[in-house]
Amino acid sequence: MDPILIAVLVVVVLIILWLIAVYNGLIRLRNRVAEAWSDIDVQLKRRYDLIPNLVEIVKGYMKHEEGVLTKVTEARTKAMQAKSLEEKGKAENMLSETLKSLFAVSENYPNLKASENFLQLQDEISDTENKIQAARRFYNGQVRDFNTKLQVFPTNMIANMLGFKAREFFEVAKDEERENVKVKF
Repeated sequence: MDPILIAVLVVVVLIILWLIAVYNGLIRLRNRVAEAWSDIDVQLKRRYDLIPNLVEIVKGYMKHEEGVLTKVTEARTKAMQAKSLEEKGKAENMLSETLKSLFAVSENYPNLKASENFLQLQDEISDTENKIQAARRFYNGQVRDFNTKLQVFPTNMIANMLGFKAREFFEVAKDEERENVKVKF
């Protein structure tokens, strides 16, 4: 066999192997992003499941605060129905804000604050919020890695040809979440 033909075949095989490695790497990163999103989704569902229980417990104590309960319920419904990542982020931020207002209003009801069921649900929701934040950080890290891989040369050319698209970060509300926490004694 001709040495030039062998060299060309070796180069072609190496290019094919490299393309396969790049493609498989992109698929692996895309799947990690999807897995990270499912972690967020699990925690959001947990929160959605806890909210009706919280509303039921609070209803008996907060007869004059039905507007707050209605806002929580509406925010939960919007969050559950959000389709795009941007809509989901906005709806989740709104839900977090309405839950904060519910807990703030609950401070005016000593019997409610003393209710073991309320305290347990409050702890579970707080724990879930922490897990959502951790899952959001993990997801955003995976999105960062995936988007970076899509943007670096020469992978960007292959990713564009194969139709890979950058993913959006799951962001918090800019102003509300970055405010200083108010602590009262």
